[in-house]
Amino acid sequence: MRRYGSGPVIAVGAIALLALVVPILPLADPLHIDVANHLAPPSLAHKLGQDEYGRDVLSRLLWGARVSLGVAGGSAALACACGMVLGLVGGFWQGIAAFVTLRGMDVVLCFPPLLLALLVVTLMGPGAGTLIPVLAVLYLPGFVRVVYAGVLAVRAQDYVEAAHAIGARPARIMLRTILPNIAGPLLVQFSLTAAAAVVLESGLSFLGLGVVPPAPSWGLMIGAARATMTQAPLLLLWPCLALSVTILAMNALCDALRDLIAGGR
Repeated sequence: MRRYGSGPVIAVGAIALLALVVPILPLADPLHIDVANHLAPPSLAHKLGQDEYGRDVLSRLLWGARVSLGVAGGSAALACACGMVLGLVGGFWQGIAAFVTLRGMDVVLCFPPLLLALLVVTLMGPGAGTLIPVLAVLYLPGFVRVVYAGVLAVRAQDYVEAAHAIGARPARIMLRTILPNIAGPLLVQFSLTAAAAVVLESGLSFLGLGVVPPAPSWGLMIGAARATMTQAPLLLLWPCLALSVTILAMNALCDALRDLIAGGR
């Protein structure tokens, strides 16, 4: 963390906190339509202006952060939980468990992530409820491989052998002895996955296969603003800026975590 200091942690924490407290902020209704004032420039009542339907851009931007980060965080958490279980079981038991786990992940990796997401969302229909499990499946192999490699690195250590010697159950050894020693790489993988999921969710929403309108989403805002960029270019700037700042903050956090783990070894 020395190279970055606490900046990335503060930035990501501030973005996440802002997304959490959006419902209690004094914002305009993000779904309220005011066609008479569509594409209106920034004003005292609407700090960032109004979109093509006259909706408040600031309100939709902040509610869009809640939607985008919620989908990204939910999919990353689901992928992390499933990947942790599969990686621990495969790495600890080896044999058929490792074969089934790794070969199953190889099958998922055979499909291009974006094309697989497009296929599943097209078949199941768009929406946040569809995006979370779809993105979780796409990012599952990364977690499985990280956990599996970590288990192989520590399963022969003395403290693991000592746990075996005192008769500890396999589940206790995996959760209480092995997992805490591989938590660092798992945390880095989680932050990388969350950042990638924000981009993919925005891309799918931009294509009309993600969050369903009129719900606010950065991808939807970018897609809608593209059609009116000549009349109101600022409408394209705000969601692109929010997405860029969020991704840069998350990537900086990933680098800081990596440096922290490397410095602790």
